Amino acid sequence: MILGIIPARFASSRLFGKILADIGGKPMIQHTYENSKKSNLLNEVILAVDDEKVAKTAKGFGAKVVMTPKDIQSGSDRAAYVINNFPEAEIIVNIQGDEPFIKGTMIDQAIEPLLFDKSVNVSTLAKRIDSVEELRSPSVVKVVFDYNNFAMYFSRSPIPFVRDAKTNSEKIQLAEIYKHIGLYVFRRDYLLKFIKLQPTDLEKTEKLEQLRMLENGFKIKIVTTEFDILSVDTPDDLERARKYYQKYILKKK
Repeated sequence: MILGIIPARFASSRLFGKILADIGGKPMIQHTYENSKKSNLLNEVILAVDDEKVAKTAKGFGAKVVMTPKDIQSGSDRAAYVINNFPEAEIIVNIQGDEPFIKGTMIDQAIEPLLFDKSVNVSTLAKRIDSVEELRSPSVVKVVFDYNNFAMYFSRSPIPFVRDAKTNSEKIQLAEIYKHIGLYVFRRDYLLKFIKLQPTDLEKTEKLEQLRMLENGFKIKIVTTEFDILSVDTPDDLERARKYYQKYILKKK
């Protein structure tokens, strides 16, 4: 069984209650859920919530919900809590609740390496950066990977350093620089191993949970995608999401 889990924590520090924020007449978490359901490979999608108001809203639009303790801090820990209810789930997809326009195709792209290669235990997505704004932004996480598409490092700084470039625009033109899209696919036992690990030095320095995996020897398969996402972390992000919905989503309906 391939199980999609959307951790939906209500008390977000940067935008409180953002998962219930209205985008085009629907709460953000409904967009994420409905788009995740378009995956061809997921057998089930579950919302992992920590608030009764969110649970009621989610059940109202037909989502399957599992209540999780409020003191669980990370999405990975919340996903691991949920799989106790699904012993048959062999592959777990951790889908960010604040990415309302995630595509089912992207989820399938991330899952595929685990279906075709038994040596792959964790996978995630990356997209080539094509704007200076993304290159410079510390909220856009960059990733470098080897010739077999396994992650070498993640950073909030622009990596790799393009020595011959004189401007940021030249950096993008001269090198393939990728941003990380925070969707993770785990084999069940690797998710359970991961949550037992203590935070590591690089993780605490960069504030990036995935570095805990690399520091402990996990190999993370990187799947490059042509699709982009729009994460909602701030009021400005929410406004961008609303404009994107009006401009692109409504036109298709």
